Amino acid sequence: MTHSFAADHATPQPGNSSRTSTGPSLKPGTERRAVGTALGAFGMAAVVGVCALLLHLMASHSPRIGPGFAGWAQDTIDSPLAALRWFLGDMTEPLFYKSDLAALGLLAGATVAWWAGRRRAKWAGSLSYGTGLWPWVLASASLSLLLSNLVFGWVLEDGWQPTFVPFVCVAPAMVLLYGAGWRTCISGAILGAATTTPLALLFVPLVSAPLGLPAVVASVLAMSVGSVISFMVARRLPWLVLRKPRPASQPELPPSSLKQNLLIDAGWAARRVLKDFTETNFFANELAGACVIAAVAVAFVLNPGLPSYGTGLLPHILFAQALTSAIGVTLWRGWYRDDGWAATYASVVSVAPAAVLAYGGSWAGMVGGAVVGAVLAPPIARAISARLPAGFHPVIGNTAAMAISTAVALPLIGLLP
Repeated sequence: MTHSFAADHATPQPGNSSRTSTGPSLKPGTERRAVGTALGAFGMAAVVGVCALLLHLMASHSPRIGPGFAGWAQDTIDSPLAALRWFLGDMTEPLFYKSDLAALGLLAGATVAWWAGRRRAKWAGSLSYGTGLWPWVLASASLSLLLSNLVFGWVLEDGWQPTFVPFVCVAPAMVLLYGAGWRTCISGAILGAATTTPLALLFVPLVSAPLGLPAVVASVLAMSVGSVISFMVARRLPWLVLRKPRPASQPELPPSSLKQNLLIDAGWAARRVLKDFTETNFFANELAGACVIAAVAVAFVLNPGLPSYGTGLLPHILFAQALTSAIGVTLWRGWYRDDGWAATYASVVSVAPAAVLAYGGSWAGMVGGAVVGAVLAPPIARAISARLPAGFHPVIGNTAAMAISTAVALPLIGLLP
């Protein structure tokens, strides 16, 4: 549920010139007009919405193939296959999917994008912000997730636990900050598993439960606090040296044709919405985003009792996620223009899906969560991240923003008629 990130060719954000800045999906200086951006962003949201509607209609005709979510956590104690499926499911739990099939779709899409990118195919888009570090990002995140499951897997005997948290914060962020290599990979993996998982296990009963907030608040808060601790430790490890950022790219000047501008802006925004579905994994790739959506849709058709904790609310979550991304991309397009990136994904993995679950898939939950999340989360993330010193990844600000905006948004949505 977290967190995006440092590209080595980005210009620093305002007020924080000493920090490695987040990875741009757009060259700074490129104009994005409201009409074209809205057309592409909401057009993609409409496509996802239609798919979500079809899934909702098909749910009652599902063949119910394969196991459901109920009892999955307990089965991991005695079944290696269930444990492997849980490990894979953790890769998409930040998106509120918790599906092993969805994880395979995510990995397949990213792998194809990597393969195509190596052959300079433009249709594949960038991966991990064009750093070339995706294999190391995936390796470190996966190792950290494996350690989390091995060390803390015994707690699953009591039911669901946030074993997924290291996959989307410290480990991949460490690779983007310190570069490739097994020292960085292993250091990030160990630090992530040693800090974020135990903090999440602690915060769920001590923070979320007493305040009546969903577990996502405790999970992303643990990611933020754990990341602070991990980066403080990393600064003292002699074998870790911060990467030097590349020179800033020249601004991409818009073409002169107004019609061409509209199409370019719409295309960029549509792809940007898909990217937001994998920002939390540090992939930030539209092909991977499309593949994870398609794969979780297939998982839902096969058995609606598995994805999204067996609630049957996956279609509602998908629509809310696409809508909150579209609103955020349109609303904060100026930050993409000026700085190359904005945390529009933050609500996709926190406020929007949490509101859907909290309010049972109601329209107030779907639309209210999408709107409030898109308005609150990106500026909070920007404000916190801009004040971080060198060596502290923006994942800290992004995940903190998720916790704050979710804690604020859910009570507000409850006031809606």
